[in-house]
Amino acid sequence: MNGSRIAAVGHYQPARVLTNEDLAGMVDTSDEWITSRVGIRTRRIAGPDEPVDELAFHAAAKALAAAGLAPADIDLVLVATSTAVDRSPNMAARVAARLGVPSPAVMDVNVVCAGFTHALATADHAVRAGAARRALVIGADKMSEVTDWSDRTTCVLVGDGAGAAVVEACAPYAEAGIGPVLWGSVPEMGHAVRIEGTPPRFAQEGQSVYRWATTKLPPIARRACERAGVAPEELAAVVLHQANLRIIEPLAVKIGAVNAVVARDVTESGNTSAASIPLAFSKLIEQGAITSGDPVLLFGFGGNLSYAGQVVRCP
Repeated sequence: MNGSRIAAVGHYQPARVLTNEDLAGMVDTSDEWITSRVGIRTRRIAGPDEPVDELAFHAAAKALAAAGLAPADIDLVLVATSTAVDRSPNMAARVAARLGVPSPAVMDVNVVCAGFTHALATADHAVRAGAARRALVIGADKMSEVTDWSDRTTCVLVGDGAGAAVVEACAPYAEAGIGPVLWGSVPEMGHAVRIEGTPPRFAQEGQSVYRWATTKLPPIARRACERAGVAPEELAAVVLHQANLRIIEPLAVKIGAVNAVVARDVTESGNTSAASIPLAFSKLIEQGAITSGDPVLLFGFGGNLSYAGQVVRCP
């Protein structure tokens, strides 16, 4: 079997910035209320002419360019999203068509906020098994389109964006590879995070999610490190789903990643669901906060009370 690695990453966010002060003019809230409870100061909001595949396309194009590859080099496209409006063609097919990828396998992955790490594991498995040579893995969500902007408990959280990674084959035991995934869910608690109804609307049981994330997930994240043969204190960075700063910071501490850079992109991007991990990861690389070969824990969690995490080497 092959090994697999992340060759390059890219990200994209819409131009419009929505601040806490802007939200205070829309609902009964304030900058102090939002920052003290979730740590978010700004978020990006896509316009009506920016559907999910538009966001995904730009992130994917940047990842391809960073990898020095052409669309014809890709034979698998995976898009993690829970905000696609149409059922068919799926987001992966639309992005592949826009990029000009010839005859790829195309699949959407809907595991909400844990979608990107699930999709990354799926690409890793496909490449290792020889079913794909190079894959584009994209996390993209337009949460603004499923948000009730009169509900101050949810509208302060969300943002729009996309992040992408190019996954390719490498030597089976290469140091620069993607580690084994540890994934699962608590399906009987699926009601804790929902995007339901007509029109669909995002809702969650905030306290239930907070307790689950901060108490149940740290040992799971440590086991993901163990599977990769990397101790938490050896991690260069931890990129958790960017849900809420009050979840990210205690979770990172409980994992034991004492020497790691902890991604806090939630403060400027909000909760972008499946986009949050590749978006934050790409920004850390762009900023020079981590360098090639560094071990990084990617750990997604949220809707369905699903989780998926793996240690990867920075491209």
